[in-house]
Amino acid sequence: MSAATAKLLLTVEEAADLLNIGRTTVYALIRTGQITSVRVGRLRRLRPADIEAYTAHLTATAETV
Repeated sequence: MSAATAKLLLTVEEAADLLNIGRTTVYALIRTGQITSVRVGRLRRLRPADIEAYTAHLTATAETV
């Protein structure tokens, strides 16, 4: 995806697709503070950088175990 077409904010569904997990799991990760999200009106949106930070944390945790 080029910089011109990259999304600034993703829906919960798009984030779930990227992570290969369910939508309710993404909401649970948001609720527990493991993934940061922003509210746009009544909607939740996630920054791609926050999803990358979450996956980096998972990778770092897995490497130390």
